[in-house]
Parts: sequence; structure tokens; C-alpha cells
Amino acid sequence: MLQIVPAFGRIGEENAFAVLARAGALAAQGRDVINLGIGQPDMPTPPHIVEAGIRALRDGHHGYTPATGILGLREAVARDILRRHRVEVSPESVLIVPGGKVTMFMAILMFGEPGAEVLYPDPGFPIYRSMIEFTGATPVPVPIRERNGFAFSAAEVLSLVTDRTRLLILNSPANPTGGVTPKAEIDALVAGLAAHPDVAVLSDEIYGTMTYDGEAHHSLLAYPEIRDRLIYLDGASKTYAMTGWRLGWSVWPQPLYDAARKLAVNSHSCVNAATQYAGIAALDGPQDCVAAMLAEFDRRRAIVVAGLNDLPGVGCVTPKGAFYAFPNISGTGWRAKALASALLDETGVATIGGPDFGMHGEGYIRLSYANSAENIRRALERMRAFLEQRAPDSGQRG
Repeated sequence: MLQIVPAFGRIGEENAFAVLARAGALAAQGRDVINLGIGQPDMPTPPHIVEAGIRALRDGHHGYTPATGILGLREAVARDILRRHRVEVSPESVLIVPGGKVTMFMAILMFGEPGAEVLYPDPGFPIYRSMIEFTGATPVPVPIRERNGFAFSAAEVLSLVTDRTRLLILNSPANPTGGVTPKAEIDALVAGLAAHPDVAVLSDEIYGTMTYDGEAHHSLLAYPEIRDRLIYLDGASKTYAMTGWRLGWSVWPQPLYDAARKLAVNSHSCVNAATQYAGIAALDGPQDCVAAMLAEFDRRRAIVVAGLNDLPGVGCVTPKGAFYAFPNISGTGWRAKALASALLDETGVATIGGPDFGMHGEGYIRLSYANSAENIRRALERMRAFLEQRAPDSGQRG
């Protein structure tokens, strides 16, 4: 029998893809499925970006590029960071990667090992914990609490740092909760990290353009006191509806950049050339498409929050960022994953159970409002009918 190394037994899943597959199977059987599970904008990639990719192919950009990404795109990333965050970064510190997960993988691989601790948000993106466990490091969940508006608490984060902590992962605006951490908490965290100079920080800011109600996103890049240990993660998937293009980027402190470059060489070699030229068009081109998408998400956000708060046993704080709602369903009597499964199987509404995002996710489900307003309304109607008519069985109760 073939034997792989034990570390692969510790790799987890991103259940949104499992739900996507189950929803697809039900649709193939003729079921009408409304997918509020996957975090993927339903809008197409803006035309000028698509055309840039096509033009790159027609112009003969078919070969390898530097493992770090073409200079034009790294320069465009630096310009975007200056425009949005008022922070100067060198293109020589920018690494172009095929999606956001690659930066997570690299950072956790650099600092995770048996005996080390890595702090990560819980509930949070499930790949954080999956990769921490793969390395043999100890995952230490940072509770992300509803009473804080799903923002992290600087005091709570700092209370969890020990002499074994090697890496701290932060995410704001956040998946799955839609929480946005205010500047005061970030200020307090950065000040507290001065006492822990050996702790690296991975700041996942993939939803950084998506905030509402006048809420501002505050990038950790704006704090020079931690720049020598900060890894910044961003990309085009959410902002420009480019999930399938697989285009992300990261900014690395110089002591870590060459290690990240070597991981790129040893894994994916480079991001495909046409996608990189499309990325230049995205970052340097007109941004009205971003504003239009955000306005539409904001409209849907109002629909989903009002609808969820009108469901029996459900309460939902208003998310301040991203395109997710994370309603509290504890009043329904259902366990979260059981409810998500029943909603899909019995009503055709795909959601994700909160425990798929961590132990603190019990009592919640995640809904993505990156679907049409019409579909969101239909889904809420089905959820209402289900909750009014269907009580949980003994094994499904919270």
C-alpha cells in the first residue's frame, strides 16, 4: 500500500466547494438551487479587463514570466497601494501569485513547525487552520465575537501571544462574518505587538475595497513599525470579479521576499502571462466598475439583513464589509451545519454552516450576497417557509 506522509492527514477542506458540488448535483437532477454559499461575485469580469487579457494573447504573451511577476504588474500593484492606502511600497517587494491562498500557504509554511503556535481568526477562512495543522504547528484560534461587531479585539489577540507564537493572521474586512475592525483596535494591536518583536503578521486584505456605511478599511501596511515583519495579502478575485483568473499579490518584508520567490519557483513557476496583463488593466484602468459592483452589493446587503432579521429565531448584525452575512440562528433550535444541510436538501438554498469556519462558528450560518437580489429574496422566502414548518429532529438540535 502506498503511504503518504502523515501531514496530509491533517489537511482540511474549504466546505464552500463541497457545497458548490452538492448544489451542482442537485441542479443536475432538475432541482431549482439558489447558491448563497460560494464567495464569488455573480457579475462578469469588466470588459476592459477581459479585452486586455485577449490582447495579451494576441500579442504573443504565451511564455513564462519571472516567478515574481512581470514588472508592469508589480508596478501597478504599488500604484494601487499608494492610491488606496497612501503607502509607498517598492515593486521589488511585490510578489504576483495565482490567488490569495498561495500567500497564506507560503507564510504559514515559513513559520509553522512542531512546537510553534500560529494565531488565526475563528470564525475565519478555513484554509488558515488547515495549513497551520499541515505544518505541525499548534493552531490558536482568536475568537471573533458578534458582540464586537465581528471585529477582532486587540486585547484578546495580545492575550493569546506566547513565547511560542511565530505568526499572527488577521483578516479585515472579514470572511465569513463581514466584520471590519476599527482603527482604534488596530492601533492598540500594533502598539501591543511592540512587546513581541519576533511575531510575524499576515494581513489578509482581499476584501479591502468592500466596506459600507462610510466604514473605512485601515491597512496594516500603514504602520511602519511592523513593516519589517508584515506580509500583506490582496488580489483581483473579489474586487474585479476575477475568481477564475487566479490572480493575487502580496507584499513581503525584504528578509522574507527571497524565500517566497523560491517557493514560487518550486511550486507554480509563475502566473500565466495573459492574466497578468489583465491585472494591469484592472488596477490602472477605470475604477467605476468597482464602485458599481460595491453599490449593487450594498443594495443586496440591505435586502439580506432585513430579510434575515425577519425570520423566526434568526438575528443578523449588519456586516460592514465583504459580501457575507453571518446570522445567528441559535434561536431556531437548529445546529448550524444541520440547518445548512437541510436548507440545501429540502429547499434548494445553499448556505455554509458556521462550524466550517471554526469552533466559534456554531450557532451561525454564512450567506453570500454575491448573488442577484431576486435570488436572495427567493431564498429568504424558502428559508422562512422552512423555519415555520420544520422543527429540528433530536440530532439536529442546538
